[in-house]
Amino acid sequence: MRLLQRQVDGSFRLTENLLEQDVSQCPYAVLSHRWEQASEEVTFEDITQGAGRNKAGYKKIEFCGQQAAHDGLEYFWVDSCCIKKSSDSELSEAINSMYRWYSQAVRCYVYLSDVSTTKRRRGDEDPDNSWELTFRTSKWFTRGWTLQELLAPNLVEFFSREWKRLGDKKSLLQLIHEVTRIAVPALQGVSLSQFSVDERFHWAQNRCTTREEDWAYCLLGIFTISMPLIYGEGRERAIDRLRRKVSRAYQSKSHNTAPEELVKRLPSASGAPFNSFASQYEPLCLPNTRVGLLQHIYVWANGDDRRRIFWLNGSAGTGKSTIARTVARRYFDQHQLGASFFFSRGGGDAADASKFVTSIAFQLASIIPTLKHYISEISIEHSSIPNMSLRDQWQMLVLTPLSKLESNGHDTTYLIVVDALDECDDERNIGMILQLFAETQVLKAAKLRVLLTSRPEVPTRHSFSRIHENNYQSFDLNRVSRSIADHDITAFLENRFQSISQTNFLCADWPGEEVISYMTQIAGGLFIWAATACRFIGEGKRFAVDRLDKILKGSGSAVTEPEKYLDKIYITVLQNSASPKYTDEEKEAVYDMQRRVIGSIVILSSPLSVSSISRILSLKEEEVDQALSELHSILNVPKDRKHPLYLHHPSFRDFILNKDRCKSSNFWVNPKQAHQMLADSCLQLMSKSLRQDICNVGHPGRPAESIESSHIEQFLPSEVRYACLYWAQHVQKSGMQLRDGDKVHQFLKVYLLQWMEALSWMRRVTNGISAITLLISHTKRFAVYNRPGIEQSPLQVYSSALCFSPLTSIVRKQYESQIQTWIQKRPIATEEWSAVPVTLDGHRNSVAAIAFAPDGKQLVSGSYDHTIRLWDVESGVVFAPDGKRLLSCSYDGSVRIWDIKSEKEIMTLQEGSLPDGSVRLWDVHSGKTLQTANCSSGIEAIAFSPNGKQLALGCEDGSLWIWDTESGEPLTLLRDPRLGRVVSVAFSPNGKLIASGSGDSTIQIWDVESGKALTTTKEHFIARDVAFSSDSKQLVVAGGEDLTARLWDVDLGKTSMTWFHSNNVNCVASSPNDKRLASGLKDGAIWLWDIASSKSHPHHSQSAELPAILEEHNDEVRSLTISPDGKQLASASLDGTVRLWSIESDELLAILRGPTEGIHDVIFSRNGDWMISASYNCTAELWDARSGKMKKTLKGFMKQITAMEFSADSRQLAISSMGPIVHLWKIDPSETLLMLNGHSSRILAIAFSPDCRRLASGSLDGTIKLWETDTGQIILTLKGYNDEITAVSFSPDGRRLASGSMDGQTKLWDTKSGTVLARLEGHSYLVQCVAFSFDSKQIASASCNKTVRLWDAESGDLKEILELGTLISKLSFSTNGLYLNTDRGTLRLGGSHNPSLRQEQRQLDLFVSNQWITFGQNKLLWLPGQFRATSVATRGENVILGHRSGRMTFMRFDANFLGQLE
Repeated sequence: MRLLQRQVDGSFRLTENLLEQDVSQCPYAVLSHRWEQASEEVTFEDITQGAGRNKAGYKKIEFCGQQAAHDGLEYFWVDSCCIKKSSDSELSEAINSMYRWYSQAVRCYVYLSDVSTTKRRRGDEDPDNSWELTFRTSKWFTRGWTLQELLAPNLVEFFSREWKRLGDKKSLLQLIHEVTRIAVPALQGVSLSQFSVDERFHWAQNRCTTREEDWAYCLLGIFTISMPLIYGEGRERAIDRLRRKVSRAYQSKSHNTAPEELVKRLPSASGAPFNSFASQYEPLCLPNTRVGLLQHIYVWANGDDRRRIFWLNGSAGTGKSTIARTVARRYFDQHQLGASFFFSRGGGDAADASKFVTSIAFQLASIIPTLKHYISEISIEHSSIPNMSLRDQWQMLVLTPLSKLESNGHDTTYLIVVDALDECDDERNIGMILQLFAETQVLKAAKLRVLLTSRPEVPTRHSFSRIHENNYQSFDLNRVSRSIADHDITAFLENRFQSISQTNFLCADWPGEEVISYMTQIAGGLFIWAATACRFIGEGKRFAVDRLDKILKGSGSAVTEPEKYLDKIYITVLQNSASPKYTDEEKEAVYDMQRRVIGSIVILSSPLSVSSISRILSLKEEEVDQALSELHSILNVPKDRKHPLYLHHPSFRDFILNKDRCKSSNFWVNPKQAHQMLADSCLQLMSKSLRQDICNVGHPGRPAESIESSHIEQFLPSEVRYACLYWAQHVQKSGMQLRDGDKVHQFLKVYLLQWMEALSWMRRVTNGISAITLLISHTKRFAVYNRPGIEQSPLQVYSSALCFSPLTSIVRKQYESQIQTWIQKRPIATEEWSAVPVTLDGHRNSVAAIAFAPDGKQLVSGSYDHTIRLWDVESGVVFAPDGKRLLSCSYDGSVRIWDIKSEKEIMTLQEGSLPDGSVRLWDVHSGKTLQTANCSSGIEAIAFSPNGKQLALGCEDGSLWIWDTESGEPLTLLRDPRLGRVVSVAFSPNGKLIASGSGDSTIQIWDVESGKALTTTKEHFIARDVAFSSDSKQLVVAGGEDLTARLWDVDLGKTSMTWFHSNNVNCVASSPNDKRLASGLKDGAIWLWDIASSKSHPHHSQSAELPAILEEHNDEVRSLTISPDGKQLASASLDGTVRLWSIESDELLAILRGPTEGIHDVIFSRNGDWMISASYNCTAELWDARSGKMKKTLKGFMKQITAMEFSADSRQLAISSMGPIVHLWKIDPSETLLMLNGHSSRILAIAFSPDCRRLASGSLDGTIKLWETDTGQIILTLKGYNDEITAVSFSPDGRRLASGSMDGQTKLWDTKSGTVLARLEGHSYLVQCVAFSFDSKQIASASCNKTVRLWDAESGDLKEILELGTLISKLSFSTNGLYLNTDRGTLRLGGSHNPSLRQEQRQLDLFVSNQWITFGQNKLLWLPGQFRATSVATRGENVILGHRSGRMTFMRFDANFLGQLE
């Protein structure tokens, strides 16, 4: 290893090639950077020759040397110039050693050339974080080599283009995790061996390298392996070598787990193989039957026919499964059967396509021993294979392993037999499976042939039409000559009658050749007829002869079509179910019961057992048994009553439901009547079974996922689950005309909530929404609006769903009496649904782009969580105009087209990032580039004109261009670059206008033809996204940090309507009919608003939130604070007021009017006499809390106030702003001011000592200063942090100080000596606040990773971690040390409830996270989107929420009820 050594004169020299032991004596730093143009990077030769100073890359080396010297390091290493790349051996050694070199470095400096700190976004509260967006999109994160540079070093520091330090791997942990999706523990330094091979490969999935082989080589250190470099071998071969090496290394570390054991772990459908236990009695073709067809199949299977697929198709009953089973048996016996999978609808996992590929792979590995090794290797590398798509499973588990056999000279042909593909659980999977089989063409030596059977149904025929005819051959059993079919049926009948005669002691030649010949004629070529007839006769036992006579007499001679022969045998079986000795009345009773039972069985949406059918039909099990006793030749009736029964053949269902085929009124089942009867039975069963809290869980917030399925099944047996899931389907199929007062209406009036609860326990709420959509539209909004909460915790349907629904909701009115009484004070809900957004929760990170489908029925969203989600609206991404395809763009630079129906990627247009400022125009059918346009700076926004001939480009430098898509040349410059970067752009639907939003908070409307600005409006927010209405007259605008979406009048150039949100609005979309608005939020939620109905209500003219309530704020509530005596609440708002409320009565006591710029914080003094409020105009107002009068306006702050603190005696007030000075006021009596000036950078945290004689301040400069409050003199400066101090707090005795920093460190200091007493390590991100318990024995610290940690103040040991899901910025202990009081509520410490506590020692630990009010850290009440708070206060049983709209929500809960939940 060669290092650079900085000389006294500032130059650099290379050391000799140092050995490992020599390197250990030279502590060094490393530079991580992205190579720009190779010619501008300084090389090894440049350094040795003293050249390269004129190259752009030399500045990076200078910076690295200077920074290393600043950090006390003499040596540093830069990959571009410390490796002699002309030496293959040295290059190979370097690449194989590089991860180790990085891990041994003292510091790693990351230079981000595409991240600048000079940019500012007006409106940002913290300008220093304006680089965050470009940091997220930095190309450094897309390069392959930088992965190890991020993970290997312990200390990684990030620097901007201007060489300004942005933070390090610890302080930026959450941000880096969000960008890279690398697990937080890996970023924190946990050994990479703790992560699966699959996960580590996934970290590099979207990264790219200049040389294609380097994608594999850059991962050597990640897997701690070495291998030779072979440039020119290509990416795939390099990756293949890497995977082999990794697999062998992994197996060694796993104690050489046998491949057999690894293969056994693949999920397999046990009932699917042809020779499964359940199929052991299924018949094979008899000798001398199907001879020609079987021979044809054998010749194909054994020959060289290029067509690898043989499709055997035919109508129901033509013998497909028997032929498939016969072929499978032959090749199994010859050890040439690779695998078999016999699909069976209603057959459990035999209908489950998700286990298809893994089952095939499992069987292939069993028959081909050498394949086990390859499959086990892949299983090790990709532990999540069973959860991948069928295509990925097929590629990894079948094609790749089989292709590796070729190099070993393996040239055997293996047959795969798949039966009844049409009975696959999802018809979409039929086409996918056929496509997978077609891909076997790529296998040359290890050949696979596939025998596939199915009915010639439309989905299967369509799927085959998409496969080239050279890839398959088909055989239609319906076209087999009648003579051949008759010969085979005759042989079958002879065999079966011989068995029946022997079993029943009949003569050997019974029933004779003439009868068998006649029956063959009756069968009409259908094997199912022959099989059913023989089952019917054989089950008659001593009445076998009589049953044969019935068949012969019932068949007649006039039947000519094969289907009619089958109908005759079914009629005969049914007629036999009623004895001739029965009276007509008795026969009618038998037939009625039979129609009721059989009619229900054949229309079931999911199979049920005899026991379940009897209960759903309100029959005794004996009655069902009697109805089915003579029908076993048609139905498979298991002996175990708990197992589902099913038809021997689906042709019976077709027969019994078709009046033209089943002509007897005794047997024909009217499908509509059967559906209506079953629907009525379901409603009746649910009415008897459903009740509130049906699973007896008790707690209203108990998550559905926390309840074992066995517990749910105990209270919701299979028949009740069936009724809940399918009653609405049966109602729909019955053709019932719904009306007020009917059975459905009566059921929903009483049991709607209980039904939704049951569906939630079953994880099937979506089924309920679909059912309601089909049946009763006015309950749909209730279900859609409350779905997220009910899905999580079913009992929320009785609490959250009712109390937050609008007052005029029909459902709320109907079930008003069922609103839970433990909610003693309910929130004030809106009057109508029109003002309420539907919240779509699902993304785990900020929503970056949303778009409606052309029909407006679906919404697609793309998020920073690396997922794309498709939403049902009734229940950067762009749809193709036909709504069938989806275009997605990601920050790794990739552009992909997806098929919406199959959820599969169609093609990738772009892999990796484009150069800055470039735009490519693609043909989405061929994937070819049509044009490339280049701008002078990075492109921030892009939009096509409606006719596709023009392209609007908004650029980072502020320019807005119109380009011609045919020539790729710019047509018009619309904007002056000096006005700020363009962040959003959109064409109007008529193509005449362009709207643009810019970083300087202006919105402009442009005339496309003239290029002139029609309107230019300066707003107070940045328009992060814009979209026109369909008539081009209005604009939908995302207000970003303003937390709003707005409807903007194009002609007037101003806002006409505002929708308030609970978080930043990143993007917006308007549905094609302008009825819906979708807004994507920073917290990952999507809100759907009803635009049309909002417009129709006068009180929505300015706000589409709630009707204005005069007492409430007119703008966002930023802070809620409760007075020390717990009687008053102070709310601070951006409307420039502080309002005082009575907590007991919720009444407004006073309105304190401050600056119009808005107030962002307010606190009470310890004695409750004073309040101080901080305003956005950089002032603070001191109020008399008793009278509500302003005592004084405190000025002199150059920037926004960041911290305020009253002393314990309430006589002093300390305030810091975004500067290095603390302002200290003596409130009483002299009101003197001290300026504490000593820090070199802004102050982030302040705290008074308990005796009020000292003040601690923590600064961005990494120091803490202790001040004497009387004189303003510095007593002590505490050093030891590498990052800014974000929190400080004195112990109650004043002897110790706890501090937190940006990098997540918490330290305990001696305030007299300034020494560090303890380091409390564990937080991975910024520590927001710290606090001591009253006995000084505990410390609590809250971090921006949404956790609170509890520490032992003496030992420094971690005692407890609280995962909160929300940020905490204020924190204090209760007097008894058992609770934490925060700005989001109260937290109980020590886990479960302590029953030994006296009543006066207990607190109600109510807490508000993003979506939930919790109690005891268990969910209590779900908050819909519009009720999610920007500020929170709790006291006792009271919870108060402040909202973005200025609205306040007061709630009170029953303390006795909450006590019972503990």
